Amino acid sequence: MDTYTAVKERLFGLIGEKKISVHALAIASSVPPSTIKNILYGKSKNPGIVTLKMLCDGLGVTLSEFFDTDVFRNLDEEL
Repeated sequence: MDTYTAVKERLFGLIGEKKISVHALAIASSVPPSTIKNILYGKSKNPGIVTLKMLCDGLGVTLSEFFDTDVFRNLDEEL
């Protein structure tokens, strides 16, 4: 799995786990809904770390918690 797919799947998972809509996440994180949708649906394949931090804040998780999964530990090398 590539990094982009891992980030996208992790975001989908957290949104489902927290039972939060894209609109509610946008309000909680101050990230525009269009940006969130672009990440989730493949238009933006390289979200910045600041954007991810803001999304994590909106979801109530730390960056460490976001990346602390087997998926990120076992990512394929990207060159």
